[in-house]
Amino acid sequence: MAYVITDTCLKDVLCADACPTDCIHPKKDEPEFETATQMYVDPEGCIDCGACVAVCPSNSMFPAEEVPGDKTDFVEKNAKFYVH
Repeated sequence: MAYVITDTCLKDVLCADACPTDCIHPKKDEPEFETATQMYVDPEGCIDCGACVAVCPSNSMFPAEEVPGDKTDFVEKNAKFYVH
């Protein structure tokens, strides 16, 4: 199961830099970065390695099945970011 980023994300891109599958966006050089309120994990590309969680200073990342109850809407928000 993929990881999910929630609203406490600082957009510091540490998670994106640590991701071995390049599935966390938007990055600073992408047009969406300025308007995005947080980073998002592509559920199709996430291999559940946890590298992103280890570097997240704001504890904003959770396995999808462990997202706190008051933040479960972020599972869908992360997935929707990748629907074009």
